[in-house]
Amino acid sequence: MSAVGEPFATLSLEHLSTVDRVAGELRRAVFDGELESGTALREVALAETLGVSRQTVREGLTLLVAEGLAVREPHRGVAVSSPDPESVRDVCRARAVLEGAGVRRWPVAGEERRAHVRACLDAYISAVHAGAAYEQLNERHLAFHVSLVALTGSPRLVRMAGQLVVEVKLALAQVDPTRRNAHDHADSHLQLLRLLENGDHDGASHHLARHLAEAEADLLDALDLG
Repeated sequence: MSAVGEPFATLSLEHLSTVDRVAGELRRAVFDGELESGTALREVALAETLGVSRQTVREGLTLLVAEGLAVREPHRGVAVSSPDPESVRDVCRARAVLEGAGVRRWPVAGEERRAHVRACLDAYISAVHAGAAYEQLNERHLAFHVSLVALTGSPRLVRMAGQLVVEVKLALAQVDPTRRNAHDHADSHLQLLRLLENGDHDGASHHLARHLAEAEADLLDALDLG
């Protein structure tokens, strides 16, 4: 019989936090477009730049691979993932299912969840009017979409939506910001919320489906994947 606490003897909060910081910095660089699709993520170079061990970098890269932000190929190492047309379409189809389920739950979702949707939209519109940076607009825009999924009351579906957001952000990082119109998106979301508030739930569902279909086409076009 093992002594109490012995199974956890190898755990290290400091080590784990270092791995998390490495993964976080790499995510930031990917989402900011500093590391483009296909960029090789060399362990030695990253370890020297970040001032950590190769093992720490290796574990950080493993997290990115698990999230779909990077791919590991035999004999070639790890590289930033590249969006492909079918993956983009699949992500958009999955978003339509999750967000559509949330919109249909609006009447019974409860005031707290409905208020969260309103707050997320207010935050996004405020960022648009303030001329916020591209990355902040993306964050608040996608937070609004996840708030729609939260109307289902399912933490599992919200986690799934969060993973889809990671893939969307990877694709958006490859898009020239000048090719996206944040004001158009804000207006579309405001119209969606008005339909929900007015009790036109079928109209809201159709509006969301049309919005996501147009977003898919725009993203594929911007990535030259159409």
